[in-house]
Amino acid sequence: MLLYMGSLPLDVVPRIIARPAPGSVYRSPQLYARLRADMDADNSTDTLATLWRYKDGFWRPCINNATNSLPESNGYIYIEANGGLNQQRTSICNAVAVAGFLNATLIIPNFHFHSIWRDPSDIYDEDHFVKQLQNDVRVVEKVPDFIMERFGHNLSNAFNFKIKAWSPIQYYKDAVLPKLVEERLIRISPFANRLSFDAPSAVQRLRCLANFEALKFSKPIATLSETLVTRMKEKSMASNGKYIAVHLRFEEVDMVAFSCCVYDGSDEERKEMNAAREIGWRGKFTKRGRVIRPGVIRMNGKCPLTPLEVGLMLRGMGFSNNTAIFLASGKIYRAEKNMAPLLEMFPLLQTKETLASAEELAPFKNFSSRMAAIDYSVCVHSDAFVTTQGGNFPHFLMGHRRYLYGGHSRTIKPDKRRLAILFDNPRIGWKTLKRHLLNMRAHSDAKGDRTFNFGSASSSRLWSLKSEGGSHARPLVANGNLGVEECSFVLNDKA
Repeated sequence: MLLYMGSLPLDVVPRIIARPAPGSVYRSPQLYARLRADMDADNSTDTLATLWRYKDGFWRPCINNATNSLPESNGYIYIEANGGLNQQRTSICNAVAVAGFLNATLIIPNFHFHSIWRDPSDIYDEDHFVKQLQNDVRVVEKVPDFIMERFGHNLSNAFNFKIKAWSPIQYYKDAVLPKLVEERLIRISPFANRLSFDAPSAVQRLRCLANFEALKFSKPIATLSETLVTRMKEKSMASNGKYIAVHLRFEEVDMVAFSCCVYDGSDEERKEMNAAREIGWRGKFTKRGRVIRPGVIRMNGKCPLTPLEVGLMLRGMGFSNNTAIFLASGKIYRAEKNMAPLLEMFPLLQTKETLASAEELAPFKNFSSRMAAIDYSVCVHSDAFVTTQGGNFPHFLMGHRRYLYGGHSRTIKPDKRRLAILFDNPRIGWKTLKRHLLNMRAHSDAKGDRTFNFGSASSSRLWSLKSEGGSHARPLVANGNLGVEECSFVLNDKA
């Protein structure tokens, strides 16, 4: 046996080159610069021109208006909701469901921070809300004086239930109803997310009725929204009035800073993000022992997509630069710089600020909830909706669009883990990238054909569907917290 022993100087240490894991670094600007010429030369597909031909028949929701008179009320329920516009919307839907289940009278909900119903320019049409529910749930503006006398005309003296989050409807029957009958008036504060997503079909129906039929935006918001939809269609004449809506979450504080993701990695970006985190969440991100790994966050698909990445994704999915886009968003971080590539890829992009005049937006400009309501309304009427981040807004919108259009409303919900890897690949070519993104879009299309996604305030549910004449659809829980937009559907004859 021959043994060979090489010699290696003891003072030499092997050089180990550490490479970032795929998908952990933001390299989208470099990818865009490298692929832009090939992208601009590619006119092989135009997704909007052949936007998802429907294979199934027309689906209609099983919300039948009640005609029976209501029995005598068991008492009055007063709720206080917290959170933003869509979280408060969740509370309204749950309040209607609980009041109907307990045969109680609902007081027009009161909201923490700012009152939607009492605002000089209401978000919702209160008269429509009351009228739409009149055969299912009693809704009144205030508690009668003879009831208030028992509490010294002070609502804070009424018994207040502290209910756990996601409590089952049975808890309301066992614990809340006896106290309601005894006291004739109870408070529930706070109320957001206080009802389980699992509930009998009658309770789900009330949620659905409240969300899709009773909650209607006030006339000023509805009027401007209709005007903007008309203008959006006029600017989309090259595609027969079709446009897509994109919900972009790339605000400095709410999204970019909170995500702890790294983008250009500059000292300026780091200082801006640290300052924003300290202002918004004083000390939360600097606690001793807290470890933040931006690369892992990106690999897990948790980083907000930049405007550039949204543009790359849509072009790769087959949308040409002639596609009209309505962009729903708040104040974009470094808007001038970050929006430039998206506008290069989609020059027909519009926002509420570009569609409306300064005078038209003036009554809404300083109120984020009213501005969000306008975005919501224009997105509802789009031919496809693109969501780039989770949250209340897209989940409500997905369910609402399904409801309005007989089950047929397309949503693109990208796989952000796959996107992180694709956009971090220094060797990928345009044709390969486009093939992956077309497959991603096709996956969204297939899911849309086979299931109905009724998102909740923070999640989604999938419903199976049965043909007309059968029973209501049975909910199949995929994940999530609260099925606000849930509604059974039946299938009419296929076209």
